[in-house]
Amino acid sequence: MSSNPNLDPVQAMLAQTSLQNTLFASNSRYYQIPTKVVEIAPGKTVAYLQRRFLPPSASFQTLQQYTVTQGVRLDNIAAQFMGDPTLFWRICDANDALRPEELTETAGTRLRITLPQGITGGTL
Repeated sequence: MSSNPNLDPVQAMLAQTSLQNTLFASNSRYYQIPTKVVEIAPGKTVAYLQRRFLPPSASFQTLQQYTVTQGVRLDNIAAQFMGDPTLFWRICDANDALRPEELTETAGTRLRITLPQGITGGTL
């Protein structure tokens, strides 16, 4: 049995198997990012999400380009092209943006609309 009496039994079981538990939905940028636990004092632990690094933009295949217009929002662009406004982060990743708002600050900016990372397909 675990030496930590505060550990959730389900979490303890998952830790003993190859199953991964995630707190994030499959459309989240944090899905499948591992969590770690650090002991900050005897018997007191804190769980945290490992750092997520921006993937190389070369790992995305461009489907088309979109030219930003005045007042457009990134979530609306994601909804239009990906069918889900919460996938705005995929546009950020494909365009090397750490701050989502930087992609729509300037009208005329060209954004790459891509397939998900690592997925390839024919040129459109």
